[in-house]
Amino acid sequence: MVNPMTRSTNSASRRAFLVASASGFAGLHFGMPQLTSAAEPPYTQAAAMKEQGGGKAKSVILFFLCGGASHVDTWDMKPQAPAEYRGPFRPASTAAPGLQLCEHLPQLAKQAQHLAVIRSVCGTVNTNDHHAGYYYNLTGHVPDTTFKTEGNDRRPYADDWPFMGSVVASRRGDRGGLPNAMTLPHKPSKAPYTRPGQFAARLGVEFDPLYVQGSLEEPLKFQVPSLVLAGDVSADQLRSRQQLLEKLDVARGQFENSPIERTWKQHQERTLNLLLSSQTSQVFDVASEPESIRTRYGTGINAMSLLLARRMVEAEVPFITVFWKENEALKSKCKSAGGWDTHGNNFNCLQNYLLPEFDQAFSALIEDLSQRNLLDQTLLVVNSEMGRTPKIGDPRSGGVGGAGRDHWTHCQSVLMAGGGIQGGHAFGSSDRLGEHPAEHPLTPADIAKTVYYAAGVDNLQAHDGQGRPYNLLEEGHAIKELF
Repeated sequence: MVNPMTRSTNSASRRAFLVASASGFAGLHFGMPQLTSAAEPPYTQAAAMKEQGGGKAKSVILFFLCGGASHVDTWDMKPQAPAEYRGPFRPASTAAPGLQLCEHLPQLAKQAQHLAVIRSVCGTVNTNDHHAGYYYNLTGHVPDTTFKTEGNDRRPYADDWPFMGSVVASRRGDRGGLPNAMTLPHKPSKAPYTRPGQFAARLGVEFDPLYVQGSLEEPLKFQVPSLVLAGDVSADQLRSRQQLLEKLDVARGQFENSPIERTWKQHQERTLNLLLSSQTSQVFDVASEPESIRTRYGTGINAMSLLLARRMVEAEVPFITVFWKENEALKSKCKSAGGWDTHGNNFNCLQNYLLPEFDQAFSALIEDLSQRNLLDQTLLVVNSEMGRTPKIGDPRSGGVGGAGRDHWTHCQSVLMAGGGIQGGHAFGSSDRLGEHPAEHPLTPADIAKTVYYAAGVDNLQAHDGQGRPYNLLEEGHAIKELF
């Protein structure tokens, strides 16, 4: 099997690299074979879901809590479970009668009338690890055996199933301007351990997200590396389309015999449109937001990423993904990469760092969208690659004394709001310990189908390179009771 992440691009010049990776479509490297053609004809909102509740989401924001958020310490607490399971956190009432969340989510509690808390998702994977968890939750497809045989060496492949954001993007047609799928503020995880599942893969590289980068040090600054000009191309030269095309034609020669040839024109045109568009720089300029709004979201990169996501909704970008940016200063404190992978010191890390940052930023996003009358047309989804062990104590971090929770793919929760979702309630339940789904058991395929339903994507047929039709996701059903 060809591994596109390791194919050589040594022959590519700096300028050719700029063009081929335009708008971040090179989530996979450029030597990859294009195994399949694009999806079916462009989606039209009016002809999509006609059933009540479906098809209302013009945009989707997926907020993915990298590392694996503990469901039993946040939105599916078990106060009646034994002490070795429930931990020290207490459930608290919210603005939605009967719906309780962790006491350390006070601002989200005030927005709970908008929330649907799905507590019965089983994303069991054969490795119980991050790579497979990402893939299952981002694509809706059960990871294949290569995830078990290759472990963390399992790279994204060209024939993987596509990211749900790429599927939505493929159905919206070419709108001009910003791409249909955008991801920020980073690409998980650090190379060479790039997480599978976040790319268009077999759907075609033209549907890969545009990757926008942000940093902990400069949270107001966002940039797209693939749109940074080469040193010998000035802004004046860029404005001269003819001069730029002459430079691109020289660069193109290096790719004449590559499989990416047939998408070259699309990438070239998209690059020019983005580089010449005033909308691109305007959308990324979060510093132009009033200070009061920025303060409401918070000062960190994850907060500013959600604020940028709101600006992308205003620019009518169909699918925006915000991958939680880990803070490496927390690595030793939480026995993690600095995110939600709390192998050790789970409760202090959640209470002092992770939950306050999440609570402020995500509640601000809901409030902001609601005040701008954008929430009903924007589906918000909070997910992660897994839950965490309901029983406290990870042997890798000192057992019970280390106060950590290990990986747990057998049960997790998903939050949804907006986009036609009826808020203020929980759907499904886990068992008394939070170990497995009990009422209304679901899988990541059901979550993906629910996203498609909300976004009005009712045609999941695509064609492979030989023109043979196939279904992008046969498993799962939309949770229509949420709408």
